[in-house]
Amino acid sequence: MKIEIAEHKKLAHSMELDVRWGDMDAMGHVNNAVYFRYMESVRVEWMRAVGCEPSPKGQGPVIVNAFCNFYRQLEYPARLLLKLYVSDPARTTFETWTTIERLDQPGVLAAAGGATVIWVDFPAQKAVPLPDWMRQLVL
Repeated sequence: MKIEIAEHKKLAHSMELDVRWGDMDAMGHVNNAVYFRYMESVRVEWMRAVGCEPSPKGQGPVIVNAFCNFYRQLEYPARLLLKLYVSDPARTTFETWTTIERLDQPGVLAAAGGATVIWVDFPAQKAVPLPDWMRQLVL
């Protein structure tokens, strides 16, 4: 299945990832929960690449919801391409979107999902406005 990401979403990061043998379940395909780990991997790699190193004594991102739509089964062995898109900066939140495809099947999505990120002051345990530098990255 081919799905286009809406124009207002901005490609922020991409990475390649190998399906590991242990990612599969008893049915012989990648377990649905593992797709969320894949999406987490590209999101965290992007945040680290832009200098976002959260500290429990400071501020940083927290995921407040996540979803995934599954289009094709993945099995070991496979090399994946994950693309992370960002959009919709609000006062304290922004959206992330991820597509997952096999490198040997370019443009054919195995899954697509996303997560809402909220910016949090960790010591105060409350949402705070997105820093200007993050807002600029998401615009």
